[in-house]
Amino acid sequence: MLTLNPEQTVGDFVRQKPTRARVFESLKIDYCCGGKISLNRACEKRGIAVNEVLQQIEQADKSAEETPLVDADAMSLTELADHIEQTHHAYLRKELPRLDFMTEKVSRVHGDKDARLYKMREAFVALKAELEPHMMKEERILFPIVRQLEASADRPGFHCGSVANPIQQMEHEHDQAGKALEILSETTDGYTPPEWACNTYRAMLDSLARLEADMHQHVHKENNVLFVKALAME
Repeated sequence: MLTLNPEQTVGDFVRQKPTRARVFESLKIDYCCGGKISLNRACEKRGIAVNEVLQQIEQADKSAEETPLVDADAMSLTELADHIEQTHHAYLRKELPRLDFMTEKVSRVHGDKDARLYKMREAFVALKAELEPHMMKEERILFPIVRQLEASADRPGFHCGSVANPIQQMEHEHDQAGKALEILSETTDGYTPPEWACNTYRAMLDSLARLEADMHQHVHKENNVLFVKALAME
């Protein structure tokens, strides 16, 4: 791991690795407009020990490099439903509000330079509006059915008739989310920042790319593993 230099500007820290933006956001350190001052100076202004911030940055860098592999196919249906809630749903509940703020700010500030940012913002708003009730329906309706199905010796009766019915609706909503993700990628050149992009813009693109990658894993675990096995078990 590279030695972190506290005399480096806050903006350069984020420019090198946009995932570091989360550390600065949590500490209310301005890495965008105020990003030209050193990390030492930024910590002095906030009354924060610079060594503690450097440790958080190192941990964030390490976490970003780690890609734990999960064998979804080896899990029981209950374990997989729990995993999806605790991993992917928890991630979305934390990340969607953050990206809502960032996409609004970037489109408002830089939309005059690239009108596609307005379309990017519309796609994100649509995605967020799709995913929030989608997760609630899975957690309150579909996943309890799946857990009940696995725990029962005989086929239980469901208010929706068959587990196939909510699954069909969830798969349709996955398709809608996929279309929104396609627009997000198309309107940002595959999450590639232009030369003039500020650090907030760059952090937003990095976060959108991570959102897409997480959604691909999320939907795969549901469409190709959980749903298929639940239907077979029923």
